[in-house]
Amino acid sequence: MAMNLSDKSRPFLAYLDEWYKRLPELALADVVDATPERVALFSIDMINGFCKEGPLASARVGALAEPVAEIFQRAYTLGVRAFVQTQDTHDPNAPEFEAYPPHCIAGTPESQAVAELQKLPFASEVTTIAKNSLSSHIGTTLGDWMRDHPQLNTFIVMGNCTDLCVYSAAMHLQLYANAHNLKRRVIVPAAVVDTFDTPVSVARELGIKAHDGDLHHVLFLHHMASNGVEVVARLN
Repeated sequence: MAMNLSDKSRPFLAYLDEWYKRLPELALADVVDATPERVALFSIDMINGFCKEGPLASARVGALAEPVAEIFQRAYTLGVRAFVQTQDTHDPNAPEFEAYPPHCIAGTPESQAVAELQKLPFASEVTTIAKNSLSSHIGTTLGDWMRDHPQLNTFIVMGNCTDLCVYSAAMHLQLYANAHNLKRRVIVPAAVVDTFDTPVSVARELGIKAHDGDLHHVLFLHHMASNGVEVVARLN
């Protein structure tokens, strides 16, 4: 079926702009409240291969490193002790490399957490989950970690990319809760997630798929919100 998105979707794009501008802010202290033992923070793919070096590194994702680490520190000060960083640690023959250039191969600096997270005074207490795909849950040890922490009911998800690994992680947390009738709060602060940008002109020159970073960022935040994830502008 033929489509003319540039005309037909214009009202929806205007709606997305307005929706994004109206996202509420949330106080981290209010989220943690008097039950820090029920709160977990997830850092998704805040590693060198997306932030500092390598074929998939980008400045807009790298800019998240400091604010993500800052929220980790604030949460720790409030008494939170459940911290997870899931990160691409690819097999050299990962099937994902048919869609993306080889990146974040196990044992390379690209697969390591950014310095901003590594230098946190409690970095040794953060659980690292290696993954060989976009999913933080499929084929990883995260399910075991979740079963070992049944008291958790609030999850703050941050990192890279809004429409890929963050989306996969947040939606899994929410959909698992829905499927098992669990009361769970999954929070994604828009200010500490982002995705890469490949302009149409660059994509055509290189013969790859274009990827509008702003559109994918907002569209996938909206999709998460439509499925019960609590999307907020930022955590104050």
